[in-house]
Amino acid sequence: MSTRTSEQTAKTTAPVELLTGPRLRALSEEFTDLLLDIVAGGNSLGFLAGLDRAEAEAWWRGRAAEVDGGRLLLLAVRHEGRVVGTVGVDLVDKANGRHRAEIVKLMVHSSARGLGLGRTLLTAAERAAAERGVTLLVLDTETGSRAEGFYAAEGWTRVGTIPDFAADPQGTLRPTTLFYKQLN
Repeated sequence: MSTRTSEQTAKTTAPVELLTGPRLRALSEEFTDLLLDIVAGGNSLGFLAGLDRAEAEAWWRGRAAEVDGGRLLLLAVRHEGRVVGTVGVDLVDKANGRHRAEIVKLMVHSSARGLGLGRTLLTAAERAAAERGVTLLVLDTETGSRAEGFYAAEGWTRVGTIPDFAADPQGTLRPTTLFYKQLN
């Protein structure tokens, strides 16, 4: 039996916003808070423990430039008036790879987990990619993480595992699992 309230269930249908560079810049404090929460919670997403606010803000400014340049699609979802989730679609700029893209940095704030926002964001990212002619998506995630099971449950195909691929926030090397999904 589900323990979600009807209020929580209603919030799983939160609208997803496809951001522009200026919009990301305007929301940079909320995105910085999100990233700091994720890393503090043990998910590296490319960062190590001790990530400071200035470094996180600089990282998001770089993403705004990628959005401005058309290389990155960045989607966000808000809950209770603030950004609590995001996902990126990293588009390939090589002529022989414009049919594929990578799902990057799917994040849901610890305070908003269990509301279905990860699924909402992933579905919106897949749709946004397909609307741009992408037919193949790839991603990687830490082997053994909750995210690994999530992607499998969402219809992604597991390709394999690479040992010692990336460090967790404490600097320990961890394996990663590669996934792909063909879009129709």
